[in-house]
Amino acid sequence: MTPTPSVPPRAAASLDLPPYPSARRLDLVEDLHGHRVADPYRWLEDASSPETSTWSHAQDELWAAYRAHCVPTGSMSQATITARLRALLGAGFVSAPAWRGNRQFVSRRSGAQEHAVVVVVDGASERVLIDPVLLDPTGTTTLDAWHPSKEGALLAYQVSSGGTEESVLHVLDVTTGHVVDGPIDRARYSPVAWVPGGESFYYVRRLAPELLPPDEQQYHRRVWLHRVGTDPALDVEVFGAGLELTTYFGVSVSRDGRWLIVSASAGTAPRTDVWIADLAAAGGAAPTFVPVAVGVDAQTAAWVGRDGRLYLHTNLDAPRGRLAVTDPSDPGVAHWQELLTQDAEAVLEDVAFTDAGGAGGAEPELLLASWRRHAVSEITVHDPRTGARLDGAAGTVDLPSLGSVSGLVTRPDGGRDVWFSYSDHTTASTVHRFDAMTHEVHVWAEPPGALADLPEVRVHRLETASADGTIVRAFVIARADALDADGHPLRPVATILYGYGGFQISLEPGYSATTLAWVEAGGVYVVANLRGGGEEGEDWHRAGMRARKQNVFDDFHAIAERLVADGWTTPGQLACWGGSNGGLLVGAAVTQRPDLFAAAVCSAPLLDMVRYQLFGLGVTWSEEYGDAETPHELAWLLGYSPYHVALAAPGPTAYPAMLFTVFEGDTRVDPLHARKLASALQAATSLEVDAAPILVRRETGVGHGGRALSRTIALTVEQLQFVADRTGLTGGAR
Repeated sequence: MTPTPSVPPRAAASLDLPPYPSARRLDLVEDLHGHRVADPYRWLEDASSPETSTWSHAQDELWAAYRAHCVPTGSMSQATITARLRALLGAGFVSAPAWRGNRQFVSRRSGAQEHAVVVVVDGASERVLIDPVLLDPTGTTTLDAWHPSKEGALLAYQVSSGGTEESVLHVLDVTTGHVVDGPIDRARYSPVAWVPGGESFYYVRRLAPELLPPDEQQYHRRVWLHRVGTDPALDVEVFGAGLELTTYFGVSVSRDGRWLIVSASAGTAPRTDVWIADLAAAGGAAPTFVPVAVGVDAQTAAWVGRDGRLYLHTNLDAPRGRLAVTDPSDPGVAHWQELLTQDAEAVLEDVAFTDAGGAGGAEPELLLASWRRHAVSEITVHDPRTGARLDGAAGTVDLPSLGSVSGLVTRPDGGRDVWFSYSDHTTASTVHRFDAMTHEVHVWAEPPGALADLPEVRVHRLETASADGTIVRAFVIARADALDADGHPLRPVATILYGYGGFQISLEPGYSATTLAWVEAGGVYVVANLRGGGEEGEDWHRAGMRARKQNVFDDFHAIAERLVADGWTTPGQLACWGGSNGGLLVGAAVTQRPDLFAAAVCSAPLLDMVRYQLFGLGVTWSEEYGDAETPHELAWLLGYSPYHVALAAPGPTAYPAMLFTVFEGDTRVDPLHARKLASALQAATSLEVDAAPILVRRETGVGHGGRALSRTIALTVEQLQFVADRTGLTGGAR
């Protein structure tokens, strides 16, 4: 590799910002399956090198200089927006209950708490069982998951530090609060399936690193049986040998302890293999697994109900989902009997069964099903034996508005109640209870903090045609006083367009402090439902993955163009925003359609799609994007890879202002992606630093996922202020 001279730094103009940091440009071009692929900033992949460190610190200084000169005043000033976000987040959060006998376990965060805590409610008293801040006062330890035993006497929980998401598993005694087992390491993304009695559980753990090559130590998971209080080195391997190294596992044990169910997915592939074992026949340490759905191109979730039957929530032959049932002793696909058929428009999300009269009834009384119709939730009520929907009003559960429902929760030992969480654009997540005897719905638990006064907002459902004619939708959230009597905008204003478009993840109505703070300040916030997500089922997902990934970007561009055409905004007032896979979306939008946007926030992004598999958890995503080692799939990736599109631009380009936000503890998406594209754009933009700056905000001690409340607010403040400054939401002296 022969270095070539760096692009000469451009001097800043009126704001007296420092020039872009010098970035050495390598004369590195590789022949990959017949493609000439340039990679001049590969040296930025090495975070430990002094040269990369120097570059990063120079980017820190540039960001600090920008912040010193370009922080908005008025409603978007540092103090005002920080206080407003704190007030909007002050409601806190409470989860639906996990019942174990007469004990209920909930996750809860009051308005001022840095992290949610786990609380047990036992009769009239309640106690905090796990508080991440007590475990680590610095706030960099996060609670990744928790799992009460079937009797509620023990609680398994997983924590990680510094944003790494490298979970370590512990077990505590619920009565005393004392830790009685652990630590068990290598338990990242591990379910925990308790065996009745609480003496043991099944879980997922990676093989010991000394048994693996260095580049495979993040993989090779297995299902293990652990006996509480024993050395994890003595755990019995139960399942997983011989499957693909990237396989993720799910594991569950039926309420009566007889049936063990294991599911397996290779990376993030949209297909799941499922097996079942009769523990009564073979014993817990050496179960014999029988295929339920193996080798089929579908996703299936399976569980044994209180009535002893095997239920299957699947998209096999039903891309929007259906519910089937069979005998667990004869579980193969050929024996499935359909209970809920696929809906023509709505996606089946979850189901729950109630028992007649109260706890202990074996025969279900009602079947509740939650659906997502064009990203909006609804709940229907059915006969649990035939699947027929009840007539009239009895067949529907009333919801407060057009919002989203998460989870349908019942008592494991039966009962007449179903709990679920509900949220919409102006309602913080609230737990509701449905009574199967009366069919009434009541608020069961509200967020524990103070609810902020909210501006009067309106939500508009936008529909438009994408490049190939497919109809795509978006939620447009705006102040009511910015609209005319027909709901149309009075004038174009600063607008944020947010999207994701991947991994079957749906963007549904939900309470967002970021959204409300922006709208209250006079902006418009738009949430796009793009192909690649799950809003319209598995066909919708697959229409935006692999060879069809460009559809996602076309959908995003179509919504942006429609916002401009309908008078919501202008290209000079429009920003795009996304993180992770959504960061890839933003990178593609900026490099493919720089004319559409004034600003972009690109957080923890994938951007070099030729080498993404070599870092972080990238190899697990090849089913979503394609494999760069396969010639025709490399061609897909090169077609939209933001880093390579920027490098291939025929000349200097007027790119919009761009803020990359990266997290040094990120073990999913390596910050190298942002470093490389930032350098490429800084070198290629035809605009001066102060006209449309390309900036990098770097943060240590956090990663891709959970973070403390104060860190969340600080990040959001800086992102919102950047967008406000670049779209003109506020004016006046900086």
